[in-house]
Order: sequence, then structure tokens, then C-alpha cells
Amino acid sequence: MDFKTDGRIFEIDVLRGLAIFIMIVVDAPPADIYEILKHAEWEGLTIADLAFPAFVFAMGMSAAISTSRRSASLKKIFSRTITLFVLGLILNEVAYIFVYIFIAYYTSEQFYSSAVEHLRVFGILQRLALTYLFGMAITKFVQTDKEIFCAALVLLIASSLGFHVYAPENPFDEVKNISMAVDLFFPGVNHIYMPTGDPEGLYGTIASTASMLFGFLAGRILIANSFLRDKIYFMGLFGAVFLICGEVWSLFDIVSKKLWTAPFVLFNAGGAMLFTATLMQLFEFKPSAKKFFQPLAALGKNPLLMFMASNITVIFLMTVNIWLTAFELSQGLLGGFMSLQMNVLIFVLIWAALWTVTAKLLDMAGVIIKI
Repeated sequence: MDFKTDGRIFEIDVLRGLAIFIMIVVDAPPADIYEILKHAEWEGLTIADLAFPAFVFAMGMSAAISTSRRSASLKKIFSRTITLFVLGLILNEVAYIFVYIFIAYYTSEQFYSSAVEHLRVFGILQRLALTYLFGMAITKFVQTDKEIFCAALVLLIASSLGFHVYAPENPFDEVKNISMAVDLFFPGVNHIYMPTGDPEGLYGTIASTASMLFGFLAGRILIANSFLRDKIYFMGLFGAVFLICGEVWSLFDIVSKKLWTAPFVLFNAGGAMLFTATLMQLFEFKPSAKKFFQPLAALGKNPLLMFMASNITVIFLMTVNIWLTAFELSQGLLGGFMSLQMNVLIFVLIWAALWTVTAKLLDMAGVIIKI
């Protein structure tokens, strides 16, 4: 990790910050919340399902910009991959560690069984690490826009074919699918999120790498030596085309975040492009609008720090029973005026806002912690 305060592209920080804001909200509910803020059970899209792919897409955009300035060395790529993966393993273990330290519920043997013998190998940061590794490796071997686009398309086709070849009668069955089969083979049933399907399984990394490559191409649009109106036009055009292609592909494959299917990639990439184009257009004709997005941009400057810190804090507060106590207090104050779901929504929005303020304070201090 290092500290940086160099120039950045505001639209990318906003996209990344919005993704982290949603992830903080989705990870924090102390009780039942609106369905739109929950991940789809198996098929479909909710607001919650848009956050992580948007972050992967933004990672690709940032990679395009950083490599345009200086090519990333293999040592740096592997170093960042390992760092992200290890941080993901630590995040998966935090709950067990807090229970062992503060509750003393586990004996040493029980702790070892839960934390080591049933260690969850994959997770959000691990998926991010592998996606970054494979995406950066591909951009080192294929460098033109056409080649990168073809590489991303090949990844999506390969991912889709895997589902259909493995289980041709029902490729996207919740129990019998190639993604689940790969997870059961490695890392095995004792090391995945749940026996019925790991949301960040190894097979889905094929398609998530395509997500990053599409983001890489979008990043190249941002830094192209052309008029701003042309950049906005192409970003918006490609975004619309991706959405149409996603709709067509969804006739053959389901839209699923857990499996990270091809149409899921296309819908999210198209949406991210249209969102970026909209921001570019807005800031061009109304520069003062940037003030409204400054908090999200600040969150997007230290995204992984904010993601890890917020998750670890929630886990700690849940472990020592402060989290539910705080929510019960808010329910006592607001429960008579609104529904439980609305109360939960307000609670988690306040929580996410606190982390946004924290990010803004770091930004004001000129501190950017890059992982």
C-alpha cells in the first residue's frame, strides 16, 4: 500500500464511490430490508447486484489510464494480486477472530476447526484479485482495442459454453452447474460460502475478467485524444449497444450475479458506460454539479479501505451486540412513524453516510491509500 495525491479522473472516482456506497449499504442491514437492496436469489438484477460489477468495471478503467502512463510490471501485478487475496482471506476470518477474542465462545480446537479447516477461500476481494491478475495479463499480450474486445468476447463465449456443455438440459440449475462443480472440486465443500453456491466462485472469474476488459476499453475512450463530445457519444453508444446485446444474450443464458453470466456482464458494462457518459455530459454543461458528487468521489478515492473498514466495524459491532442494540434504539424512536423496512433503510443510509464523511476527511487531508 502506498499514499498518493496525484490527479484523477473525477467520473471514475464517482462510479467507484457509488459502487462502494451501495456495497456498504447492502452489507449492513440489521433486519429485513427492501428486496431491491438485496442480491437476487438466483436470477435477475437488483441495485445490490450492480455494485461489485461497477467496481470491477472501474478497476478496468483505472488500469487503462495507469498503463497509458507507465506499463505495470509483472512484479507489481503479482504483488497487488497477493495483497488483495490475503486481505480477502483476513476479511473472511474476522468474524471468527472477534468471537474468539470477545465472546470466548470457541475453544482453541473449535476456533481452529471453524477458522482453518473451514476457511472460506474465495470472496469479493479474492475475486477482485484474480480478475485484476488475469485482466492485466491479457492486456500485456493483446494491446489494440479490437484485440482486447475480442479477448473479452471470447471469455464470455467460453463461460457461456461451459454452462451449456456441462449441463445441456438445464445449464443454470441452482445445484448442478459448472460453477458449482468447479467450487466443489476446488476449494471444496468445506471452503466455500455455502454448499448451494458461492457468490464469488472460481468459475465466475472468467466472465468477471471480461467485465474488467470492457472497463479497460471504456478507460481508453476517456483518455483518447479526441473532442469531449466524441468521447461522450462513443461511451453512450457502446453502452446502449452492450445493453441490447445483453438483452439478446439473455434469451439463451440467465442474468445471474452468483454465476456472473455473460448477459449479466453486458448489462452491467452497458449501464456503467451510460452512467459515465451521463456524468461527462452533466459536468460539461454544468461544472458546478461536481460539488454534489464530491462525497462519492471522495469515497471512490479510498474504496477498498472504506469497504474493508466498514465491514470489519459492522462485524465487530455485531459481535459485541452493539449493532442490534443501536438498531433497536432507532426502531424505538422511529418505529411508530414508519415500516420496519424503511427504518432499516434509514439506518443503513446513515451508516454509509458516516463512512462517506470519513472518506471526505481523508480526501481533505490529501490522503489516498492505494491497495
